[in-house]
Amino acid sequence: MSRPTRVERWLASWRRLPHPVRWVLAATVGLSLVGVGVVFLVLPGPGIPLIIAGLAVLATEFAWAEVALRHMRTHGARATTVVRDQARRIMRRPSPARGQDEGPTGLPT
Repeated sequence: MSRPTRVERWLASWRRLPHPVRWVLAATVGLSLVGVGVVFLVLPGPGIPLIIAGLAVLATEFAWAEVALRHMRTHGARATTVVRDQARRIMRRPSPARGQDEGPTGLPT
């Protein structure tokens, strides 16, 4: 029989906590992460990763957060595919010869 890992021990101790305590801790930490993430959407900082981390913490105790996290994963994967496809299309596009179809700044007109 193998020894439980640190994560497994932590999860076991988390599950032993009374439900109201887990609920309050998950709500406090999760909402704090989401709140800071929303602030970082406007200010420089890792906004989207913090929002995802906050939803992951909230999803440990709340079904609505689990649905929101699944929704973000689905749409995030779809958005990543769209951006990757557009970048490939742009990279394959031939650039015009210097001087043709360009304005005085060197940008296309």
